[in-house]
Amino acid sequence: MIEVRGLSKHYRIAKRKQGLLGAIQGLFIRKYTSKKAVDDISFTIASGEVVGYIGSNGAGKSTTIKMLSGILTPTSGDVLVNGIVPYRERQKNAKKIGAVFGQRTQLMWDLAPRESYDLLKHIYQIPEAIYQKNLHEMTEKLQLHSLLDIPVRQLSLGQKMRCEFVAAFLHDPAVVYLDEPTIGLDVAAKSRIRSFIKQMNEEKGTTIILTTHDMQDIEELCRRIIIIDNGQILYDGDLHAVKNSFLHEHVISFELDEEKEEILIPGELEGLVTYIPEEGNSNKLTLSFHPETISAAQVIAAVLHHYRVRDVSIAEPKIESIVQEIYERGA
Repeated sequence: MIEVRGLSKHYRIAKRKQGLLGAIQGLFIRKYTSKKAVDDISFTIASGEVVGYIGSNGAGKSTTIKMLSGILTPTSGDVLVNGIVPYRERQKNAKKIGAVFGQRTQLMWDLAPRESYDLLKHIYQIPEAIYQKNLHEMTEKLQLHSLLDIPVRQLSLGQKMRCEFVAAFLHDPAVVYLDEPTIGLDVAAKSRIRSFIKQMNEEKGTTIILTTHDMQDIEELCRRIIIIDNGQILYDGDLHAVKNSFLHEHVISFELDEEKEEILIPGELEGLVTYIPEEGNSNKLTLSFHPETISAAQVIAAVLHHYRVRDVSIAEPKIESIVQEIYERGA
């Protein structure tokens, strides 16, 4: 669905001196520096994939999305979206894509969502039968029936964002770009939107690229992530594989069946695990370990052999800490 080869985008930035004299000099003599917003990146995305495209502020995410959507022309490299070169055939490309930007709206501020949807029906030339079917199904999934005739300016942020998703998916786009779609939303609104994204992907096979700083969005929706920093791709692969690629410690906690004056690490685990003391808990044994050194099953078996255990919990490393480590290591 999406093919990117050697894609780069460089900006020329004028260097200006301070003060009136500097401003006058800038009228006649200008010096420029080059900023590599995106620097020679390549990737492919198959039809129906949901890919998390993540990076820090200024990493190059938005510039990439703008080139994929046809807003920007690349400095060099090739990009194809559904067989179309976006910046050469902008109208043809625009008919086949959708977008949700957390900080911008495509709904008419003073109109009710229903009227904006009717306008989009004409813009995208959606047949009446398909329009009515999609509108009914999507408003049902997002529980929007009571909001369709209320002006957008009177809707809450969560209500407005749910309406934005209908606008993005209404014309059955092949690709949808989601840029911070859950920013500022409460837990209930985020859950409803994530469920809607999953349904659209499963039912219609929509290819989705998701950029977000909310790692829970990534973990719940994406099997694959692309991490970009300083315009270069640092990682492109399976979300769960990246967890195994970084030797983060796992933490396992045992709630013992009875209180102990002193809780000792079983002898067979000496040197393989680290004891984490718990203040005020005389019946809790918490251990950290590297999964390549010893497995969770071996740790549990050893503890069960020495203690009667009421409950066990295992905490895997969070994707946030892994992504942060990738940023720090760099390309």
